[in-house]
Amino acid sequence: MREQAKTPESSFQRAYLRQKKREREQVRVFRALLLVSFLVLWEVAADLRWIDPFIFSSPVRVGKTFVTLLTEQNLLRHIGITVYETGISFLLVSALGMAFAVLLWLFPRFSAVMEPYLVVLNSLPKSALAPLLIVWMGANVKTIITAGISVAIFGSVISIYSSFQSVEPDMLRLIATLGGTKKDMLFRVVLPWSFPGLLAVWKVNIGLCLVGVVIGEFIGAREGLGYLIIYGSQVFRYAHAREGRMTDDRNRMSGRTKRNAVWRTTRFAGPRGNGKNLRTV
Repeated sequence: MREQAKTPESSFQRAYLRQKKREREQVRVFRALLLVSFLVLWEVAADLRWIDPFIFSSPVRVGKTFVTLLTEQNLLRHIGITVYETGISFLLVSALGMAFAVLLWLFPRFSAVMEPYLVVLNSLPKSALAPLLIVWMGANVKTIITAGISVAIFGSVISIYSSFQSVEPDMLRLIATLGGTKKDMLFRVVLPWSFPGLLAVWKVNIGLCLVGVVIGEFIGAREGLGYLIIYGSQVFRYAHAREGRMTDDRNRMSGRTKRNAVWRTTRFAGPRGNGKNLRTV
């Protein structure tokens, strides 16, 4: 009887697991289709001149450029440098953000004092700090890592502290009733309760640290993905400037040629072409 009672439950469980597996597979397929559709539409738009391929490029050109950079310009080294700087920034942001959030939770009065400052600092345009960091610290790896930290640290502190505050007060009262200390509340209730929020914060911090590192490489680096991006944009502008200068020179030469032709015609043939000013050489 017990086995018969368990059989429907296990069959329902297997059906549920199969359904979840199908849903995950469908999500993967839709993700792949979305990416492929975007690439195909991009390539078709570039081939049919719906968009300017010189400005927007195309997937085929991007692929060829990637292969060229990989084989000729040591792309892996640039990627490795950016990944290293991003990783160091992420680790420091995670450690400093956690430590500062714990301090805010342990000392409510300190939290009340610091809260408006954290909000203001988090709302600052982080990209504007990179040039100042270059001036203050020089163009080196430490400056780029600091730029990555500056983008993510304040938001990380606010998010982690908010996650700490979301703990059920009754659970903390129960720990206090049983004679627990702040340390017991932190390690037995607050941190386990906040772990999903911490994972979400860390996911966001990885992207923010990468953005900060790339911004720092824009300004003060000779290696890294940010350097490659700014170098490519500078080459693009130089090509435009060179083409514009060449066009301007051609126009000037054409204008001089026309003026010289008119002057010679007026000089030797007269204004009306009657030959009065024609001289015998």
